Amino acid sequence: MTTLPIHHVLPELLGVLDRHGTAVLTAPPGTGKTTVVPLALARTGLRVLVAEPRRLAVRAAARRMGVSYTIRGERHVGANPMVEVVTTGVLLQRLQRDQELAGVDAVMLDECHERHLDADTALAFLLDVRDTLRPDLRLLATSATADAEPWSRLLGGPVVAATGATHPVETVWSPPPRPMAPPHGLRVDPAFLSHVASVVRRALAERDGDVLCFLPGVGEIAKVAGLLGDVDVLQVHGQAPAHVQDAVLSPGESRRVVLATSVAESSLTVPGVRVVVDSGLAREPRTDHARGLGSLTTVRVSRASADQRAGRAGREAPGTVYRCWTAADHERLAEHSRPEIALADLTGFALQAACWGVPDASGLALLDPPPPAAMSAATRTLKSLGAFEDPHVTERGRRMALAGVHPRLARALLDLGPRAAEVVALLSEQLPRDAADDLVEVWRTARRGGTGFATRWRQETNRLRATSKSTDPQPPTETRGSRTPDNALAGGSRLPDDALAGLAVALAFPERVARRRGGGYLMASGTQAQLPEGSKLRTAEWLAIAVADRPTGAPSARIRQAVVIDEQTARTAVLATTEDEVAWRVPPGERRGDVSARRVERLGAIELSARPLKDADVREAILYGLRTEDLLTWTKPAKDLRARLAFCHRAIGDPWPSMDALVDLADQWLEPELSRARRRADLERIDVASALKRLIPWSERLDVTAPERLEVPSGSHIRLDYSKDQPVLAVKLQELFGWEETPRIAGVPVLVHLLSPAGRPVAVTADLASFWRDGYRSVRAELRGRYPKHPWPEDPLTAVPTRRVKR
Repeated sequence: MTTLPIHHVLPELLGVLDRHGTAVLTAPPGTGKTTVVPLALARTGLRVLVAEPRRLAVRAAARRMGVSYTIRGERHVGANPMVEVVTTGVLLQRLQRDQELAGVDAVMLDECHERHLDADTALAFLLDVRDTLRPDLRLLATSATADAEPWSRLLGGPVVAATGATHPVETVWSPPPRPMAPPHGLRVDPAFLSHVASVVRRALAERDGDVLCFLPGVGEIAKVAGLLGDVDVLQVHGQAPAHVQDAVLSPGESRRVVLATSVAESSLTVPGVRVVVDSGLAREPRTDHARGLGSLTTVRVSRASADQRAGRAGREAPGTVYRCWTAADHERLAEHSRPEIALADLTGFALQAACWGVPDASGLALLDPPPPAAMSAATRTLKSLGAFEDPHVTERGRRMALAGVHPRLARALLDLGPRAAEVVALLSEQLPRDAADDLVEVWRTARRGGTGFATRWRQETNRLRATSKSTDPQPPTETRGSRTPDNALAGGSRLPDDALAGLAVALAFPERVARRRGGGYLMASGTQAQLPEGSKLRTAEWLAIAVADRPTGAPSARIRQAVVIDEQTARTAVLATTEDEVAWRVPPGERRGDVSARRVERLGAIELSARPLKDADVREAILYGLRTEDLLTWTKPAKDLRARLAFCHRAIGDPWPSMDALVDLADQWLEPELSRARRRADLERIDVASALKRLIPWSERLDVTAPERLEVPSGSHIRLDYSKDQPVLAVKLQELFGWEETPRIAGVPVLVHLLSPAGRPVAVTADLASFWRDGYRSVRAELRGRYPKHPWPEDPLTAVPTRRVKR
């Protein structure tokens, strides 16, 4: 360790910390910042706490330094009592229990550039402690990237930069030979994974040394490992068993291929690596705050992450990075990855902030403020769990914060006691990829043991039991959305496994209580959900859904793990409500709606029962139906009358009403029919023409303003058409002989459609004088031979108008 590059800046770093109390250290991975700096601080007599974002990194750092470490559910005592390595989650728990951090002189937050939420929160709390309680507390933030000015401004301390080994790294661009489908959600094109495996084989053939290959997740690591055949492969990720973690941190006896997630970007230094193969993919959280669903999605890495990964090839000697994309694609990558605070579910963060005394987090020293919508959703969740009441956290909320699990899981643990620890432990760990969708089956498999997951589960169970026993169960007070009856909790210790698991999941995720509807399930939140094909749970009427996500673009959620429950368990977790519902409803699969007046009992969005309401006020529902559907029976007289009234409004204006918003005038023209109507059929029977006459202003006469018929020179009374912009008079040409002046209605010229004896239009004019003078001659020449029995005088203005043929 004495040869590591970090030694060159140790004197400067120690001096900065002595003078300022805070500092930011930038050093590339592999320079020794994680292991050398804490020991150097300890040699000056300081008791040092090192916080790492990942459990894997905690174990690796503590082992290399020979010091103690603490992760959730596991504690190891090392030879050097002056340094302890913990996860940032453990650090948060300690700060909530002891804000002064008694017995700690310096805190080092490692890999702060990764922007994990716990790390950002812990640093904000530590800065608050230093400002108010412990001005002597030294704070050091370390980053593997050179962009440290924002951190320096936040901490108020200088930046100390260390340079790493200067071994060159050659870049080989290795895109797929043909275009491939981009990642979608958790899906990565199998053809692309085959290409990555081929690039690994190419690297083994072209270069010396171990190969480190970066992939987005455990599933992709397993698939690429299967494609590599008899190659010596180590699979490194957060769920990797201890012996794999130990093996990857030690030089191999033979050439190795290490397949790793982003955990190996900066948190671990893998000896022997000369070649990096980078898929260019990573996983980020996504949260649907409106539905309370979270998921992981596959994204392109940032340029900063790609540089971190490439640098792993040059730590010990010149190396090579094979990038599975083009140089042009590289220029289009984002400069940095988005911080977790901008992407994740903030319920745990909101509870930590509330316990710290800043419920809205506005007083915390954070590089990026939490998104308002995410904080609002988190606060609503805390209120529903009984953890928060404006503007303070409750005592129950403080107990939840100290449980060391998500507040939802802490709620189930506090309500049900130690026996629920096994179920809560299942939900607090990432389940194996091949885990069944029946959570009870997963529970039984974990009990049988024999796997790394089962070992971690047992450790977490023991920790949670101790946490639960240290505090009496605290049934929640009634809150919006949930209420857990005391008698249901009192029987928790006597419930069978299936019932206990169902109740625990329902208490933790009340909005995910679901009832079968159609081919899927409807959650209490109103979200549709689907089980995978072939699931053994498909016949269940009720489910408590433990793990679900909503793939990008999918219309419904996807159920990952769930427990069969009964209606009573659902009622225990979700507060049933009864309300009178009067609405205009369109049944599923139908186009026509009708009035629905019911008294409905619900669990959230799930309907339990309904019975008709006989004397409900249905007026608003009727009006909604009128606005959204064509319910009235518009006979021809009704349509004609509406057209005449519309013409009066266009031509004159007030007091004639507009016909564009008849529903808004319903009180004026649909009474008393509207008051008597109870359903669609009542509206369809209304005599619309008679009802519309109520809109004629009392001071006006419709037959005078817009007559229904107009007398023409022949003596006929011809019906006018008011459906166009101008009134239209369609009449046989012979009936208008002698009529030189075009009639007007309400000052608007009538548009005359002159018809042949057969009733077909031969001319359209709003100026009869002009027609007789210029147009009649050509019409006469064309039609008098065709209709010889009808008069076609040379002078139409002196001829006798007639509707008859010649004698």
